[in-house]
Amino acid sequence: MQNIILFDAQEVRENLLPMTFTRPVADLRVGVLTIREKWERMLEGVYSYLTVDYLQEKYPMVEAADNVFIAGNVCPTANLVSKIKALKDGESLVTPLGDLIAYRGGVEGLNECSFASTVVCEEDCIMIKMLYDIFMENHRGIVEDFALLTRGRKSEPLSDTNTVIGNPVDADGNSLIFIEEGAVVEGAMLNVKNGPIYVGRNAEVMEGSCLRGPIALCENAVINMGARVYGATTLGPFCKVGGEVNNVVMMGYSNKAHDGFLGNAVIGEWCNIGGGSTASNLKNDYTEIKLWNYLAHRFLRTGLQFCGLIMGDHSKSGINCMFNTATVLGVGVNIHGAGFPRNFVASFSEGSVSGFTDVPLSKFFDIARRMMARRGLTLSEIDMRIFESIHAFAENYK
Repeated sequence: MQNIILFDAQEVRENLLPMTFTRPVADLRVGVLTIREKWERMLEGVYSYLTVDYLQEKYPMVEAADNVFIAGNVCPTANLVSKIKALKDGESLVTPLGDLIAYRGGVEGLNECSFASTVVCEEDCIMIKMLYDIFMENHRGIVEDFALLTRGRKSEPLSDTNTVIGNPVDADGNSLIFIEEGAVVEGAMLNVKNGPIYVGRNAEVMEGSCLRGPIALCENAVINMGARVYGATTLGPFCKVGGEVNNVVMMGYSNKAHDGFLGNAVIGEWCNIGGGSTASNLKNDYTEIKLWNYLAHRFLRTGLQFCGLIMGDHSKSGINCMFNTATVLGVGVNIHGAGFPRNFVASFSEGSVSGFTDVPLSKFFDIARRMMARRGLTLSEIDMRIFESIHAFAENYK
């Protein structure tokens, strides 16, 4: 069986902070699945990671005599998988712009870019290079993952208490609404004119909710009563959503359970957005949005008109909080109070428009333990060491 190592290119990883402070790039969720999960379903092999040192304890690399290294920000296609299978020892696969997609060989050859030969791949695949690529590519990601997950399978029946808008079957006879075992969907309005709706195992869509595809609810995710959810939105495992959301990707275990708007946003794990909190995704003057970039250490042009909240793992907002367009919150940020906080808040900070203070690790760990305990999980010693590392160099990213 092929030994496959998903590697983090340094520049890509830093451009994707704060999401990649706590996970390898391949563990980002785009569509229904994480990038790693997509590869595991399409290319058989034994998988591991090559990432930054402080993450390697949790995400270790397993090197063998024969390895295939795949860029963790590249999503698979059937053609791409075929090209990677055909790689010879020492051969690399790159995009027309020279971005490395894959390499067969040892870690030394990868680090030194010492390739025996190079194959240029013209494949049109999803490549996540910047934070906003996550929500911008989510429509395509959901559609592709929906096909991958449901092909040849039969959905659980949809209750007749629901209203379906659009043809629930595509031109090839495939269902555009797929409900996994244990999921509950009652009294909802499901619009599949723009894309499919996937409801994962033991997920729930409560009565009065309006869903406009493409939408993905992962395992145990919940949409509360009367919520309005526009595509392309993904709710990761155990996420809970209420109010209005539009083109949002929530990685997992996070809540926006109450009223308030969230659009064109990326939310990490173990986040909580208080009731009535709203995040702008469009500037009043309709001008191009700039977004904080950790690598450049400044706000960079995005070419976008729509970009909302970027929230790192374990960050929180109190009730009725307001966020300016394209606000970036690091890891372990706690926002509360009235008014708009600044557009970038560094990791392990707590406060409001009147000012911020540093959050001691002991306090952060107490909050994290209490939140995780509600889902029957514990904060591991390995995770604590990861957060200690992030906290140690947090000053470099302020």
